[in-house]
Amino acid sequence: MLAAMEALEPDSGYRALVAESGGALLGALSAMEGALRRLHPPQLPALREALGPAFQRLADARARLDAASPPDGLSELHHHWTQVAVLGSRALEAFLDEVPPERTAPRILEAMQLHARAQEALYPLRRVFPPVSDFFLEPAARARGPALEPEASAEGAAIGIQVAGDPEGRGGFHLYVPESHAADRDWPLVVALHGGFGHGRDFLWTWLREARSRGFLLLSPTSRGSTWSLHGPDVDGPALRSMVAYVCERWRVDRERILLTGLSDGATFTLLAGLAEGAPYTALAPVSGVLHPMNLANGNVARAAGCRIHLVHGALDWMFPIALAREAHRILADAGAEIVYRELEDLSHAYPREENARILEWLDPELALP
Repeated sequence: MLAAMEALEPDSGYRALVAESGGALLGALSAMEGALRRLHPPQLPALREALGPAFQRLADARARLDAASPPDGLSELHHHWTQVAVLGSRALEAFLDEVPPERTAPRILEAMQLHARAQEALYPLRRVFPPVSDFFLEPAARARGPALEPEASAEGAAIGIQVAGDPEGRGGFHLYVPESHAADRDWPLVVALHGGFGHGRDFLWTWLREARSRGFLLLSPTSRGSTWSLHGPDVDGPALRSMVAYVCERWRVDRERILLTGLSDGATFTLLAGLAEGAPYTALAPVSGVLHPMNLANGNVARAAGCRIHLVHGALDWMFPIALAREAHRILADAGAEIVYRELEDLSHAYPREENARILEWLDPELALP
């Protein structure tokens, strides 16, 4: 596919069409990422209005793409590119859909999943289109893009996205091993937990750009139930430990740099599992979660002494009000945790992607980008 694209004349109409549709697609995905960061129920109408032009631009580009006939050798690429554009359009359409109030939250969750699946389908095209590769890199890392994408892993180790279990099922995991992975050194590991009703397959994309840019392994598990074991028997805590052990057995992991992080219920479980006796994590970074009462009963709070914790919460959080985060900060600090508390004035119950860089550089200054 790459050779066929490179063989096209610079003034090829099809090349121009791909460039146009690619710009519209990447612009739409970026615009939606920004909208999800600012997601707050009272702001939803304004967010939809702002996202409308990106949706229309993508729809217009899709119409021209659908009407085009690909040159010889590019039928497979054309089909794949078209399917990614369809997923991107469906993601924005779901976000823009003004459904009855009782259907709004499920429709937004559907939009978030489609946004992740569009990225999943787009990622294999990074070798064909440089702008796609740039999309999956932080701006400061884009100049090093070719070095982060060698032709083959020198030692033949599994790289890229690995899947354990049914990709659509529950209880498995998705793992990203950077294409630049080398077996001659130990790599940090970030374990990222999705929120309630989420899936590791989708939450992976919340951190992949940083993993590819900065060089760390990214493990994105899926809870066994619709959310993590916050009530009843703890089936997820032991499963997470097994997943970490599996990764450590097959790739060189720096066991002094294993971060457990998560969003919402994933953040709440980050503290519950991360403070448990014998937990393998060396730092915790819960985002928009709470300190589960069980932590007070099972000895976790006492074990927080000396534990490195980076707590992030939004002042506008409507699900877990900010008072709960402030109380968690106080309890953990009083217990002797080495805690950093970040309260974001403009954050609701959403994921602040820009905090990833801050969390990583707190975990290890060597993970900072130049």
